[in-house]
Amino acid sequence: MSRSALRQAPGLATAESAGDGRVDPAAVPSQARSVTWRTVLGVFKLRIGVLIMVSALAGMAIVPAGSASALQVLVLALSVLLASAAAGAFNQFVEADSDRLMARTRQRAFASGLLPRNGAWLLGITALFALAVAAAAWWVNGLAAAFVAAGALTYAVVYTLGLKRRTPWNIVIGGAAGSFAVLAGAAAADPHLGPLAWGLALVLLLWTPPHFWSLAIANEDQYRAAGVPMLPVVVGAQRTARIVHAHAIALVAVSLLLVALGAGWIVLAGALIGGTHFLRKTQALVRRQSRSTAMAAFFASMVQLAVLLLAVVLDAAMR
Repeated sequence: MSRSALRQAPGLATAESAGDGRVDPAAVPSQARSVTWRTVLGVFKLRIGVLIMVSALAGMAIVPAGSASALQVLVLALSVLLASAAAGAFNQFVEADSDRLMARTRQRAFASGLLPRNGAWLLGITALFALAVAAAAWWVNGLAAAFVAAGALTYAVVYTLGLKRRTPWNIVIGGAAGSFAVLAGAAAADPHLGPLAWGLALVLLLWTPPHFWSLAIANEDQYRAAGVPMLPVVVGAQRTARIVHAHAIALVAVSLLLVALGAGWIVLAGALIGGTHFLRKTQALVRRQSRSTAMAAFFASMVQLAVLLLAVVLDAAMR
């Protein structure tokens, strides 16, 4: 990224003193320069981390004859959350330069210069990841730990470093991060993974593309300005909307198939309620591509997944 681009980016001062792509903290507006606990927590993307943690717990719950102690449940949940947090922080650390070019992300701590991109942060992120994997290996089992590691590495290395700037289909493979969380939970309950665990993992794999592409349609201009080849930038919003709707149909179909694999009626109800809501919003997106319809589809995807995962947990509690 050139210095002139930094000068022209709205809301950014020049970064003359850094000389290496970092924003000079002294150039950040004074009202934005104080570091708070919210600043630090924001680096770790804890909202999506909590959703991934719940996915892992649902993966544990969906195993029919699985068993795990209360300690193992707690350790697995925290391991997935911490590994996800490490991957999220690494993403922000690496993507700081391009984040500065997008209104949605330029206020992130590394992008704004509020927190320094230095070796200490990179070491801390690595240590957090190692702690999460080691805890899962020690208190749960090796397979669960391997899936915890695979999920974080898929997002941090495969998606962030490998695919994001190379292909518009980056998030299709990057979405496997959520699938690995489900498999980590299932492996904690029973290392011999059954069809329900794989089915729910497939749901997470199919969920991520329409979820993220809806957001990408809403922010198409920003991704284009940052030079990130997200699908709407490459094929246009109209075609992307049709692809989002097709993925949503596949997602709902697989969610319903969980019942054929042994899930109960509560899962069926959750798949129908959440899926119908999501499909209504993606159909509206096909009819009209606007920021409002794209964001409605984005939020509907989170409702769909939350309802389904809650149904999986309730179904397990009713057994």
